[in-house]
Amino acid sequence: QVQLVESGGGLVQAGDSLRLSCAASGRTFNIYTMAWFRQPPGKEREFVAGVSWSGGTTVYADSVKGRFTITRGSARNTVYLQMTSLKPEDTAVYYCAASPGGVTTIPSQYNYWGQGTQVTVSS
Repeated sequence: QVQLVESGGGLVQAGDSLRLSCAASGRTFNIYTMAWFRQPPGKEREFVAGVSWSGGTTVYADSVKGRFTITRGSARNTVYLQMTSLKPEDTAVYYCAASPGGVTTIPSQYNYWGQGTQVTVSS
């Protein structure tokens, strides 16, 4: 099994920046893609960004393009989400996810999930 632990969430003001981290442990050789999803209050979980094993392929949701950057750590078992120019609509629980497959925006394609970290952006 693979365990994912997120950190870095918090309460910020609109326009601020925040960096989320996710560390994977366990059978990490099963992981190729790591990604971030989020679930706003009362809404379904949605894709935010994903990155391949090498870091050479990244995919972003249109809503975060140009504001968020996903990167893979040198050890390949960590992933970061640098969030800038945060907006109140970015408020959500952010989840780290991992998959042995390629980068996809479909939640069901990810085998492993973290517990989530809350990000709240005040106006």
